[in-house]
Amino acid sequence: MKIYAVIVTYNAMRNSWIEKSLRSLQESTVSIIPIVIDNGSTDETREFVPSHFPEAIWLPQDKNLGFGQANNVGLRYALEHDADYVLLLNQDATIGHDAIEKMIVHSGNNYLFSPLHLNGDGSRLDYSFKKCLAVSDNSMLDDFLIRGKLHSIYTGPSRETCCVIPAACWFVPISIIKTIGGFNPLFFHYSEDENYFRRLYYHHIGIMVCPQATMYHDRQVHGNLQMFNSNNILRKMLLVATDINLSFGQQIIWYLRIFKNSPKHFMVSLPQLIGKYGKVRKSRRLEKGTGATWL
Repeated sequence: MKIYAVIVTYNAMRNSWIEKSLRSLQESTVSIIPIVIDNGSTDETREFVPSHFPEAIWLPQDKNLGFGQANNVGLRYALEHDADYVLLLNQDATIGHDAIEKMIVHSGNNYLFSPLHLNGDGSRLDYSFKKCLAVSDNSMLDDFLIRGKLHSIYTGPSRETCCVIPAACWFVPISIIKTIGGFNPLFFHYSEDENYFRRLYYHHIGIMVCPQATMYHDRQVHGNLQMFNSNNILRKMLLVATDINLSFGQQIIWYLRIFKNSPKHFMVSLPQLIGKYGKVRKSRRLEKGTGATWL
């Protein structure tokens, strides 16, 4: 069984992020081959990774491709080198030593897997992961708080919540990559995982959470809050435009909701969305089909 871990780096020496991340892969009870795609770091990342982790497949880029497209570089490599599974892992995240072992026992199901996302020191749930659980099926919380015992797996969240488990740590069977491909290049950083989740739903692929497996995400709320807030409304509009589950009428309803909440930013973002009309049409056509889209 061949498992690749795709890690996108950008100035990853902060708090020894990349060292901790790669060490956690070395300590895994299941063998994992790291693929590191560097987005043009200006710190010591480019010297540190090849010299300290020679087993890692090192794929430096000449420019910052963004999160999704850089991950696509690693996904393409894994696909071309006969991977069975791909672990997507953030540069500021680590996995528990038996996380892959806990998830892989449920292989054979048509699911994308996720461990329990904890904060950096494991003292509480990661903020975005907890938010996702709060607005989706609460059976996991019910089991813990009322019954005092968790099941080994939980499926969800539901499409209706429009909430996705963050791509900071996804364990993906290669069959899913072959079916729906990589991340949509219309999303440079943030929201690419939400677009991917809606494509999973369209192609009847679920998400399975394995709470006995753990990962640790060393961040506060968002990795780069300034970047998250910039163009936030445009990203929301792009999510609607590229959502292959929505009819034109349903899209209009969602646009009206966004306009009602942020009319000024909506009007500023509208010309930018119109400028991407051709790419959005191509996106919807490609993502309704099957195959290694965007790879």
